[in-house]
Amino acid sequence: MISMSRVLAVDLGKSRCRLVVADPTRRPAHEGTGAPGLAAADGVSAALAAVETVLAEVPDGMISALSIGAAGAWAAPAAAQRLAGLLAARVLAPVAVTSDVVTAHAGALDGGDGVLLIAGTGAAALGTDVEGARLVDGWGPDVGDLGSGSWLGREVLRAVLRAADGLGPATSLTEAIAEPVGAASDIIPWLAHGDPLARRLATLAPLALDAAEAGDEAAAAIAAEATRLLTASAVAASTTPDVVLHGGLTDHAWFRARLTDALSAAGRRVRPPVGDAIDGALLLATRFDLPHERFVHRAE
Repeated sequence: MISMSRVLAVDLGKSRCRLVVADPTRRPAHEGTGAPGLAAADGVSAALAAVETVLAEVPDGMISALSIGAAGAWAAPAAAQRLAGLLAARVLAPVAVTSDVVTAHAGALDGGDGVLLIAGTGAAALGTDVEGARLVDGWGPDVGDLGSGSWLGREVLRAVLRAADGLGPATSLTEAIAEPVGAASDIIPWLAHGDPLARRLATLAPLALDAAEAGDEAAAAIAAEATRLLTASAVAASTTPDVVLHGGLTDHAWFRARLTDALSAAGRRVRPPVGDAIDGALLLATRFDLPHERFVHRAE
């Protein structure tokens, strides 16, 4: 029988790697740098290095099980299985590796059915019901992440460009982007340089939501479409009514209220999360009967 006092959970994102030892307070926690994602080139090596860095803080012989939610694991199951095997040999204990979206869902819904709707820089909906588990969207900013922060930012720039060329209504977004981007003529150069584009686009999302709340016509249309797209993803992900919201866009009170209303009109109810991705990883460390199991890669 696995001792829960020696179960370790890791939340491995692209910017941060966080490890928690299971105890009544889930502390102490150890933090390090994240990894590019298991689907990236050399993703397994980078993930292994990130996890080993935080494992170095744990005394030898303390681990009875290790459970990891890793960015990119959904799109790279072979890499997730390889990481599980390498870590099992390292810690000499059972290891479970799955997507950070899966651990977030399991934690948010305490292993039960429902939808985790993620609306941050990217967007995705993971849902479980009697038919199994489904991931909707999460396709990345080039072809998906519909209704996300990066999607909103792109639509902001389109609205400004359309207004400048007389193809759309004048919009307060033109003034709103003056400081972070510049004039309409600066948009194309701004897109070509700097940090990862999706992240930069997402920084413009609050401008769209604030302008929509203030009554700007173009911004209101963008926010309405984001609401529609996110609601459609949540509905497609599961037939069960419960939806938990997650991600930076849902921290905007005006937008969250409209998204909640749209979900309610679609027969869904928004509920608060039970826990987080660390809770989900701890749950998946010792539970093999959850709907997430087919997405969990295990090794001993």
